[in-house]
Amino acid sequence: MDDEGTLRDHVGSLERGLVVMEILARHPTGMTLTEMAEEAGLSRAGARRFLLTLVSTGYATQSGRLFSLSPRLLTVARTWLGSDSLWTFAAPVMREVAAQFDEACNAAVLSGEDVVYVARIPGRRILSVTLDVGTRLPAYCTSMGRVLLAGLAPDELETFLGQAKIERRTAMTITKLDVLTKAIHKAKADGFAIVDEELELGLRSIAVPISDRAGHTVAAINVSTQSARFSVEDMQREILPALLRAKQRVEEFFFV
Repeated sequence: MDDEGTLRDHVGSLERGLVVMEILARHPTGMTLTEMAEEAGLSRAGARRFLLTLVSTGYATQSGRLFSLSPRLLTVARTWLGSDSLWTFAAPVMREVAAQFDEACNAAVLSGEDVVYVARIPGRRILSVTLDVGTRLPAYCTSMGRVLLAGLAPDELETFLGQAKIERRTAMTITKLDVLTKAIHKAKADGFAIVDEELELGLRSIAVPISDRAGHTVAAINVSTQSARFSVEDMQREILPALLRAKQRVEEFFFV
């Protein structure tokens, strides 16, 4: 579709409504009308219309001055995840990887500045960070985020790096843009990414991209573990081959 057709079919009010939902998702304790108007860049009247529409359709609740998302959105997500999606087929493959190393195997997609978990096979070992389907984590300091960012077009990556909120999560977190850019380019060249305690101390992970028929990165899978369990070298030598086999099986099953 050409640019003119795209603009003609673009529904601006729907886009703004989805932005309001995303903002509510980042504030689980609720937001006032004024707070929403400020964060979404809307007038109070506009924010009020969007919020009350979400309430009337059951996607949000109102308690006094506070608006919050309702569980209905989770129902929609569970319906999609329970259908014949990619992750329905990928789950047995991921389960084999998790069982092989007794560690969690996860899958995520890129959403704005974050990765969003779309599948998770927990390991037996407890990690201090709480992860589940729907969890959002910063893309810049996670292994799945690195390979997903590596799959972006150059202009998309430039836009991401120019807009992303990059903070130091630990002493290991890469926050300098030039160093981060090199790490993302390295992930693209290597075909995998290892992130060593950048999200949380003691947490180490390795990820590979999942690509469609056209070679576009559509998702990522990883293994996350305690740093005391696997060194960076161990992860590359032992876990990477298993992830690459899992990647091949998922891509062949779903995309070929």
